[in-house]
Amino acid sequence: MADIAVTNIQPDRAAVASQWQLIWWAFRRHKLAMVALVVTVIMYIVAIIPGFFAINDPTLQNARATFHPPQQLHLIDTSNGFSFGLHYYPLKLTRDPETLAAIFKEDTTKRVDVSLFGRGYEYSVLGLFNSNIHLLASSDKTTPLLLFGADRLGRDVFSRTIQGAQISLSIGLVGVFFSLLLGIVLGGISGYYGGRLDFFIQRLIDFVLSLPTIPIWLAMAAALPQGWPAALQYMMITIILSLTGWAQLARVVRGRFLSLRTEEFVAAARLDGARESRIIFRHMLPSFASHIIASITLAVPAMILAETSLSFLGLGLQPPTISWGVLLREAQNIRSIATAPWLFMPGLAVVIAVMALNLLGDGLRDAADPYNK
Repeated sequence: MADIAVTNIQPDRAAVASQWQLIWWAFRRHKLAMVALVVTVIMYIVAIIPGFFAINDPTLQNARATFHPPQQLHLIDTSNGFSFGLHYYPLKLTRDPETLAAIFKEDTTKRVDVSLFGRGYEYSVLGLFNSNIHLLASSDKTTPLLLFGADRLGRDVFSRTIQGAQISLSIGLVGVFFSLLLGIVLGGISGYYGGRLDFFIQRLIDFVLSLPTIPIWLAMAAALPQGWPAALQYMMITIILSLTGWAQLARVVRGRFLSLRTEEFVAAARLDGARESRIIFRHMLPSFASHIIASITLAVPAMILAETSLSFLGLGLQPPTISWGVLLREAQNIRSIATAPWLFMPGLAVVIAVMALNLLGDGLRDAADPYNK
C-alpha cells in the first residue's frame, strides 16, 4: 500500500501505524477540512432527527402569519426591569400612512419565554417512536417563534428548512451509494478481466459521459407520473441521479485495477489459490479504499445540487414532500423576492452543505494522497 506523508509525526508511531491512522493524522493538519467535518456531522445529526431541532410543525399553516418576517431571540430583558432568560417579543403589524407598506415592530410589552428541551408538537424519530421534546420550545403557542420568518401560507421557514435537510442530505448519500455500487462493479470487472468485456464497458462509459447531464435529468424526471407517492418519487429521483453519476468513478476504479492486477501481492494471492472475488474485495479494493472515500465525499454535494435543481424547476420532488429544492420554489417570483427575501434561507443551507462537503472531500483527498506534502 502507498505510504502517506506524515509530517510532524514521531517516526516510531508512523512505523507501526495503519494506513487509516496515517490518513487521519494527515487529515487533522487540514484545518478547514476539520471544520467542515464538524459542520457535516452537525448537519447529518439534524437530518436524522429534524423534529427535535424544529420549533414549529413544518406543515402547519397560519393565515395570520403570511410572509411574517424573521424574529430575534433575546437573552437580556430590560423592558420589564432587568432579567436574564431566552425570550422573544411578538411582532406588531402597522402600516405606513403614505405607502401602506407593512411595518413590523417588536411589542416589548409582551415577552414570550423560550425553554431548552421543552415540549412542542409531536414528531416521529426514524419511524421508531414519537416524541414532543424540542431543542427550543415557545411558552406561547398562539404567537409562534419564527426565526426565519414564514412563507405565503404562514408556515415556519426555519422548521421547514430543518425538515428539508432530511431529504436533501439523505438523497445525496443514497444516490452516491448506488453510483458507488455501479462504479465499483463495472469498473472492477472492466479493469480486472480486460479484453472485449473491458472494451464494451468503456464504450458504455463513453456514452454515459457524452450525455448532457441536465437535459437528461430533466427528461427522465419529467417522465415520472406526478401522482406518485412521496416515497416512490424519492426513490426514483435517487435512481435518476445515480444512473448518470457512476461513470467517472467506474473509470477511476478501472484504472486502479489495471495497475494492481500485475502487482506481486495479487499474483501471490492467485498462486495461493484465492478465489477471484476474494482477490478483488480482500486484496485489491482495500488498497485504494481511501481514494474511493474521497471521491464519494466529493460526489455527495453534486447529488444535493442536482436534487435541488430538479425540485426547484418543478421536475423533482413535489409538495407536500419537503426538501431544500421544493422550498426554494417559493422564491421563484418577483413578489416573493421583494416581499419575503427570507424565503431564500433554504438556499443558504444548500450553500453551507455543499461547501462543507467539498472542503471535507478536499481534505480526505489530500490526506489519502501519498505524494501530498
